[in-house]
Amino acid sequence: MSLNTIIQPNSDKLKNSLPDRITIAEGDGVGKEIMQATLSILEAAGAQLTYDKIEIGEKMYLNGHTSGISTDAWESLRQNKAFLKGPITTPQGGGYKSLNVTIRKTMGLYANVRPCRAYTPYVQSHFPNMDLVVIRENEEDLYAGIEHQQTPEVVQCLKLVSRPGCERIVRYAFEYARVNGRKKVTCMTKDNIMKHTDGLFHEVFREVAKEYPEITSEHYIIDIGSAHLADNPERFDVIVTLNLYGDIISDITAQVAGSVGLGGSSNIGDHISMFEAIHGSAPDIAGKDIANPSGLLHAACMMLEHLGQNETAAKIMNALLCTLEDGIHTADIASENYTQLRVGTQDFAQAVIKRIGQSPRRFKGITPTAVGDPISIKLKPTLPVKKELKGIDIFLDWTGTERNPDVLGRQLEELAGAELQLKMITNRGVKVYPNGMPETFCTDHWRCRFVSTQYLGKTKNTSATPTAPVTYLQLVQLLSRLHLAGLNFIKTENLYDMNDKRAYSLGQGE
Repeated sequence: MSLNTIIQPNSDKLKNSLPDRITIAEGDGVGKEIMQATLSILEAAGAQLTYDKIEIGEKMYLNGHTSGISTDAWESLRQNKAFLKGPITTPQGGGYKSLNVTIRKTMGLYANVRPCRAYTPYVQSHFPNMDLVVIRENEEDLYAGIEHQQTPEVVQCLKLVSRPGCERIVRYAFEYARVNGRKKVTCMTKDNIMKHTDGLFHEVFREVAKEYPEITSEHYIIDIGSAHLADNPERFDVIVTLNLYGDIISDITAQVAGSVGLGGSSNIGDHISMFEAIHGSAPDIAGKDIANPSGLLHAACMMLEHLGQNETAAKIMNALLCTLEDGIHTADIASENYTQLRVGTQDFAQAVIKRIGQSPRRFKGITPTAVGDPISIKLKPTLPVKKELKGIDIFLDWTGTERNPDVLGRQLEELAGAELQLKMITNRGVKVYPNGMPETFCTDHWRCRFVSTQYLGKTKNTSATPTAPVTYLQLVQLLSRLHLAGLNFIKTENLYDMNDKRAYSLGQGE
């Protein structure tokens, strides 16, 4: 990681001669060991910090705090604004939500920033010139965690993507590139399949990119983009993507660079920021003094720059580079050719401390970055749209006659009424009525699309499909008829046109 590629510091902190007060949490598993190592290095380097320690994670879950964090801990985060966090474990089983996701969403930490650099030849990697940053949307997408079991056979997870959420992270990525001298921003989505959710992200990316003509912009479908990341990561500079994809590819890039144990990340919000290693709690090696503290140390250096303590951050990073050059390695990065001494967690920290003040010989030394204003994102107001109700998708839990969609279709046509008609039935997204294929496997979960009896249709899928006006009363009356007929509806989705364009997906085969 280069300090030239991390979040810009908060210049207001420099006006305060007192140490920066931060919140720390050791977390679970190896967290206590790597936090102890990291804090010892920060202290030896002269970091101007005071700590408020909070308890989070597995112990809090098991003591009855279902969120994994107490009310007092939340207050500490609000007061101190910066949070250095060790890895945590979410207990297996129902009733527990990821505390990482909870903190990011509750505190508005919308931007996850993960720099990734190769340290060849001292840490083995096939890509010696790899130096990229993954910027991941942190609050939306499937990580909203809204899931339901709807039938005995089918569960769903809602993928929520908002225009403000897309604009904020995309603008952040371009501002980050501009401030840090990066030349290219790459967007990755799956909008060839998810045309409305991922399609919105790509659309916003294209719009924002026009405002930064000096920065090259490009787009990849996430699958081929991930393949390129694994095969030739040196072609990338800044990558911006949705929550789930960013989580996956940031681990890919860290591993391709040499080790997930080296990666740190920042989670940036307008008021509070959190800094953490990207690896997990590794309970299988907890207490054995073999974990690599470098990931949390990287995160701590990102925090120091965020707080305006750039010189201290550079001093620590140069000492870390010297330690790697001298072949002093933990087990996860040890190699036959370049490891001179394999050490544990605390001895690695002492080796870094011993080299504070030294400059690397082979690696390019870190020069403290100039203190600047933090990145500030201003969103454009959302413009009003013309919104017209065009129909409804009603989802049924149905296991009728041999799960025959023709039987269900004929019954629904009789129940549709005078103003509405059944346009299609799908099962797991594939049209099975009318004129479905007998080979299509069907579960007990059916989407039944009703539109106006005056449905006209269009040949172009990108155009709206105009119908006679549909009213909410008609939809309520339809649901009442289905209920009286003994049909178990489990979910509904209204179908709208927005600005005369269809704002819902077609069924496969529709």
